[in-house]
Amino acid sequence: MARLLDAEETARQLASLPGWTGSTSEIRRSYTFLSFPTCISAVDEIAVLAEEMDHHPDLDIRWRTLHIVLSTHSEGGTTQLDIELAHQIHDAVTALGGT
Repeated sequence: MARLLDAEETARQLASLPGWTGSTSEIRRSYTFLSFPTCISAVDEIAVLAEEMDHHPDLDIRWRTLHIVLSTHSEGGTTQLDIELAHQIHDAVTALGGT
């Protein structure tokens, strides 16, 4: 069972995640890629990470842009699981050229 982060913790944790924003409800970020196939490759990478953590993001693909929302639905908001997955996603996606 993951503990909900309070507003101060969420803000502090987001400071180490470039481009990510959010609140105690959810965190989010959008990445743009040079091509649609690269965007899909990023989704594939995220799927592997999410399965490994058994924690799954909401993903929305719009051509070369990928919108990501993380929230721990079972807890009703943002937890450390969301922060940890966001770090992993950021590393994987930027390695593919996502900006």
